[in-house]
Amino acid sequence: MPLIKNVLNLWRADDLLSQAWTESHKMLNLSREFFVQSVKALREQKNNETIKTLKKRDNEINDYQADVRRKVLTHFVIKEDVSDLANGLMLVNMVVDIERLGDFCKNILDLAISTPETVTIEHLSKDLKEIEDEVLSRFDKTIEAITNQDEEIAKDLIANQRKIITNTSDKIVDQVLSGDIKLGNDAQAATLVLYARYLKRIASHLTNIATILVYPLDKIGEY
Repeated sequence: MPLIKNVLNLWRADDLLSQAWTESHKMLNLSREFFVQSVKALREQKNNETIKTLKKRDNEINDYQADVRRKVLTHFVIKEDVSDLANGLMLVNMVVDIERLGDFCKNILDLAISTPETVTIEHLSKDLKEIEDEVLSRFDKTIEAITNQDEEIAKDLIANQRKIITNTSDKIVDQVLSGDIKLGNDAQAATLVLYARYLKRIASHLTNIATILVYPLDKIGEY
């Protein structure tokens, strides 16, 4: 049985737990925005100062995570009522995955700083461009699933993680290491491998978030 029963009602309530839910939603939307900006920075080779400013957005996500944890804890201490304990534990678990999304977006920005030239993903690998597009789509679908408690969207995200993301990312890395994909220089090869891995991990954390709509607390993150 899925863990969340009345998320929309929880958001409409007026207590610390509902405030924490609202902040988790803002946090997830912020991580999507951070991802879009990070990809753009990698593609367009913005100057390092601009990228360093963008990296500070990860601190916003970290602040949200700390505030959500604090509000969940305070909610249960003040109310002395554990009827919503499962929802609180699930929420704390979810913001850990959202925080990790920010970390990997920051890794993409680090890659943009280290890469000496503009990165045209389509030229490096058609498969990588497809993963990039799929990850952005999965951000949107994850936000929609959480907002509307849509188990079907969540189930689809879980079912397609390995087929669409994991297998393709692993194939890219294997092809680079085996020499089947030949690039102009070592920097391009390193960029391709690292970016494929970062996108895979971002997709995995989005899938972890989707599992909260489908699985019981002790199975969250398994797929």
